[in-house]
Amino acid sequence: MANFYTDTPQLKYHLHHPLMQRIVALRERDFADKDKYDYAPQNYEDALDSYEQVLHIVGELCGDVIAPNAQNVDQTGPSLVEGRAVYDPYTQANLDAVRQAGLMGIALPRRYDGLNFPITPYIMAADIVSRSDAGFENLWGLQDCATTLYEFGSEDQRERFLPRISAGETMSMDLTEPDAGSDLQAVMLKATYNEQEDAWYLNGVKRFITNGDSHIHLVLARSEEGTRDGRGLSMFIFDSKNNPGVTVRRIEHKMGIKGVPTCELVFSNAKAELCGERRLGLIKYIMALMNGARLGIMSQAVGLSEAAYQEAYAYAIERKQFGQTIDNFPAVYEMLSIMRAKTDASRAHLYETCRFVDMYKTLEDIQRERKLTPEERKELKYYTRLADAFTPIGKGLSTEFANQNVYDCVQIHGGSGYMKDYTCERLYRDVRITNIYEGTTQLQVVAAIRHVTTGTYYERMHEYQATEVKPEWQAMKESLAAMNERAHELTQFVVEQKNQELLDFQARRLVEMTSHALFGHLLLLAANDEPELFGKSARVYHRFALAEQDKIERFVRNFAVEELADYRNKQQEAEA
Repeated sequence: MANFYTDTPQLKYHLHHPLMQRIVALRERDFADKDKYDYAPQNYEDALDSYEQVLHIVGELCGDVIAPNAQNVDQTGPSLVEGRAVYDPYTQANLDAVRQAGLMGIALPRRYDGLNFPITPYIMAADIVSRSDAGFENLWGLQDCATTLYEFGSEDQRERFLPRISAGETMSMDLTEPDAGSDLQAVMLKATYNEQEDAWYLNGVKRFITNGDSHIHLVLARSEEGTRDGRGLSMFIFDSKNNPGVTVRRIEHKMGIKGVPTCELVFSNAKAELCGERRLGLIKYIMALMNGARLGIMSQAVGLSEAAYQEAYAYAIERKQFGQTIDNFPAVYEMLSIMRAKTDASRAHLYETCRFVDMYKTLEDIQRERKLTPEERKELKYYTRLADAFTPIGKGLSTEFANQNVYDCVQIHGGSGYMKDYTCERLYRDVRITNIYEGTTQLQVVAAIRHVTTGTYYERMHEYQATEVKPEWQAMKESLAAMNERAHELTQFVVEQKNQELLDFQARRLVEMTSHALFGHLLLLAANDEPELFGKSARVYHRFALAEQDKIERFVRNFAVEELADYRNKQQEAEA
């Protein structure tokens, strides 16, 4: 029997990070629930044991049920029946299995029938699910919408909706429209208030909605008549189980991620209720929701990277050419080593980000109950800034790495990798969306560059440098310190030219330059703790990152401002 948790020891390492003790104590309010719920942990060790038991169940389900179903899901997919999206039988079987195992509502408080897990073990479950079937993660992972409802809904809404999510009902976030993709300020789906009924009615079209025929929808709609920007948008809850008014007009025919339906929805006088306050739908609630979704996509990318590595390695040690297995050829074992290093680096960054998010989200939740102490307010500010910085740089790089890893997986398979008989062909189609949805890599650069120029990453890497390492890692630590300084100096070189267009043009390179030093630091710390598990990846990634920094620096320092005009002119000529 396969278990995708126990065969990935890197997960257990990240689960036992020292900061988890502080996170668990805050999340459990110093274990106040231990006498109220029989499944509430008694102490920190008991909490970690609970997380591991659940992750063990997730790993077993993924290995024995979800992964074996993935090929059939990919071939069958959902269907459109009289305006409703119907899951294929294999996806339905997966959903039934996770419901029966009690794996919905993992991160919700116990008073809403959840397990009250921190974000870190919840995202670990998403990582495991993504490795087994990235499409199913898009369905299962949308329970993350419940966290947004918990944070911004009224207590009445929490009591009515959240136990339903814990019991297994599905959710969706209905944001994008035919004319509003990345630019959500352009959303025009109309919300009209009926004063006599004290109710809202939604009218319009939503497009590219993942799991669009869900039970409970969070909908971004224009509530303020005459507005055209984000300040006129509010967030609404639409309960499709108890209200008519939404029809699935189309299920998209996608390249990959086929198990979960991506829908075009028509809202026709759909009765809904306001969630939170008017006008804050985009600028507060949806931005919080999307930040959580980006963490989910990071876990999806890491899961796909892991799947790609496992498939490539298993094939390489069996496939013989010229009298030996192909993993003995330098061209192949180099690819495998870099795939492993990118996967380990992405995962290290993912769980560092999760811990930052756990800290600030939990402190925010405590702040709703009582006044924070001065030390807690300081912690909240510190971890909010780090989460804000680490999320876009992680979403950007980890999804690019996942695409590269799956590309290399297909290459290692050779002609066989192009055939649908092999898992890597499906992975190749599934992974392509990860650096597009929930904000393209280009948009992640826009979010991350501010933290590059203001020194958030630079300062954090100085904090990492304060950690003492064993003698065998000292040289790498010094090299990474130099890489951090090199990235900072290159950023200053561009900023000092005082040309915003140039900074925008070079932003991607500056973010990559910084991220290679950052990911390298995180792998070094892991290798210092667990050399058998992370040592090889740390060394391989360090060499890779040095070469990447060399390439980036040569381009940036040899690029003249005047060359920007050449890029513009060539683009205009192409358009003409």
